[in-house]
Amino acid sequence: MKRFDTINVLPFIDIMLVLLAIVLTTATFIAQGDLPITLPTAPHATPAQGSPALTLSINPAGALFLNNQPITRDALDAQLAPLPPSTPVVLQVDKDTPFGDFVAVVDLLKARHLDQLSIRTLSGS
Repeated sequence: MKRFDTINVLPFIDIMLVLLAIVLTTATFIAQGDLPITLPTAPHATPAQGSPALTLSINPAGALFLNNQPITRDALDAQLAPLPPSTPVVLQVDKDTPFGDFVAVVDLLKARHLDQLSIRTLSGS
């Protein structure tokens, strides 16, 4: 009987590289869709510059999300209170959200003097 002195690891390395490529490819798709929000289109919108400090989202039911975490309106007010007025905020609102919910959030931002507001939309017609 022939004795094994070494193990050939090349097939194992090939399999691991293929699995790594699959994980890296699918990870970029997973990171995109955090909340099921259908953004409205705005053909004449300009892209925002820089990265926002805060992202506020409102889904069609009117639920609020701060940086993709659910939050109540009172808790949002408490979170916004210590922020400086120069803090940039991106607001993404589902196109089926009642207008009153949108106005309430903008009014809350205005009360806290957070005027660096961008509204996220889809470009195109």
